[in-house]
Amino acid sequence: MSSSVDAVNKPAAAPFSGGWWPAFLLSFCVSLLIVAPFFWRGIASGHDFEFHATSWLDVAEQWKQGILYPRWTEWANHGFGEPRFIFYPPLSWLLAPALSLFIPWDYVPAAFIVLVQTFAGLSAFAFARRMLPRSSALLATACYTANPNALLMIYFRSDYAELLASAFFPLFFLAVLQLAGIVENPTGKWRHTLVALSAVFAAVWLSNAPAGVMATYSVTFLLAWAALIRKSWTPLFRGAAGLALGFGLAAFYVVPAAYEQRWVDIAQALSPGLLPSENFLFTAVNNPEHTFFNYIASTIAVAIVIFTGIAAIAVHKDLGQPGATLPRHLWGAFLVLSALATALMLRPASFAWQWLPKLRFVQFPWRWMSILTVPFIYFLAAALARRRFRWLLFVAAAAFLTGTAIFLVHHTWWDDEEFSTLRASIASGEGFDGTDEYDPVGDDHYNLPAKAPRAQLMPLNEDTESKPATITAHQPIAVIERWAPEEKNIRADTTRPTQLALRLLNYPAWRVEVNGSRIQPESAEDSGQMVIPIAAGQSRINVRFTRTRDRTAGIAISIASLVAAFFSFVWGSREQRSQAIVDPR
Repeated sequence: MSSSVDAVNKPAAAPFSGGWWPAFLLSFCVSLLIVAPFFWRGIASGHDFEFHATSWLDVAEQWKQGILYPRWTEWANHGFGEPRFIFYPPLSWLLAPALSLFIPWDYVPAAFIVLVQTFAGLSAFAFARRMLPRSSALLATACYTANPNALLMIYFRSDYAELLASAFFPLFFLAVLQLAGIVENPTGKWRHTLVALSAVFAAVWLSNAPAGVMATYSVTFLLAWAALIRKSWTPLFRGAAGLALGFGLAAFYVVPAAYEQRWVDIAQALSPGLLPSENFLFTAVNNPEHTFFNYIASTIAVAIVIFTGIAAIAVHKDLGQPGATLPRHLWGAFLVLSALATALMLRPASFAWQWLPKLRFVQFPWRWMSILTVPFIYFLAAALARRRFRWLLFVAAAAFLTGTAIFLVHHTWWDDEEFSTLRASIASGEGFDGTDEYDPVGDDHYNLPAKAPRAQLMPLNEDTESKPATITAHQPIAVIERWAPEEKNIRADTTRPTQLALRLLNYPAWRVEVNGSRIQPESAEDSGQMVIPIAAGQSRINVRFTRTRDRTAGIAISIASLVAAFFSFVWGSREQRSQAIVDPR
């Protein structure tokens, strides 16, 4: 491929050759070191641990009932449920319950981290070996596996979904750089690269939505820069096609999550404490714990910026020289990406957080460390390939990574009974707390009781503002014939018109039928509890969680995109074979 851009062209290595086995072993061993404290301290119970753990347990319970891809979180809001699985990307809450099929729950977090970080190291090796010597690529593998941002997510944040998304970033940016012509594709099949970009981009979105937003803005910025230096629209056109195909592949999640936001209180995702303005680097607020954590994240972010800058300067003198490790335009691409990530973590960029679509839902500006980490490990590995100051930089980087790990291990929260407590809550029928932003419109889940009967018959003349949720369990109730996460069958026999209050939040995806006729359920005024009016006599009530039109549309788009990706891949292979016949070199 001819281009005005300095392209890096390394021969492709066969599977498990050219350093793949050392990279795998290195990533695996470093991952084991990361989780080693789990075996004597318990589980690192960071900010988001309970959210992820409860999701995993709920999915595992629904698998036992034959629901392979849950949409409704049954045990949230103390058994009233919530549509969490419509809005939260599925890969992490599908992976962890799958691990629980083979190992006890207490070891699932450690196994999740080892699996994801081993993959992250291999992803970094696949990225770095295209541009660096093998030894430097292996160094990049180790650094990315134990990068400080990942350690922060593991020990302090327990954000397993974002950790999974960050594991895809090296592969994602490799595909972007190849499609932009900055890094040459060894096969020359740009359609294959486009499909690869779309697949990895979809995987990021299906792992973590904030990571998906950051990936979208990063690739757009990077492709615009590539188009500018190449003086060609080709990078933008191909990149736009790759992103569109990636959104299409993830549409079965993205479309319902976007459309059904109108049915929940999604604005709570930006409640006090979660606003970008409160989380720029070194921002202090009235909450001491919040400020303490923000200072930790900010210090790590600034350290990554400093190391990235020093390493970039260290390799700058090699640019344009024969045998240079880092060609000029590749160096520029990483510098541009570093500048974007750094700028968006600083308060002067607050206007961008206000005006750029959906950027505010990233919530925490320091999250851009996930993007910055890619140029960080690359510049660092490239700098360590130079002889001058090699050992000094190596010692400094090792001290940074090790020191970060030691500090986080000693200052996080450890709990060796977390899963036992959560499983006991589900077994007892109490469930767990809900999530503010997934609360159906009209509900205040803080008004819902910790214990409530599944179904309660009440006279029509009773005040329904609070009593459906507060009637005690010993009073007569309707007969429950089936109570599953996505279907409820109740039989009622009354002598006068009445109403049936269910331990269930009203949501548009619930289809309610009374004696075979569809009706529109009501809601308690102080909560979103479902209340169903029924006539005198015998009634059979069926409540079923249905596939809404937006979900159907999302699935159709994903299937169409999968077919398009397949034919694009096949077309690229045939085109390559045709070129080989014409020019059999």
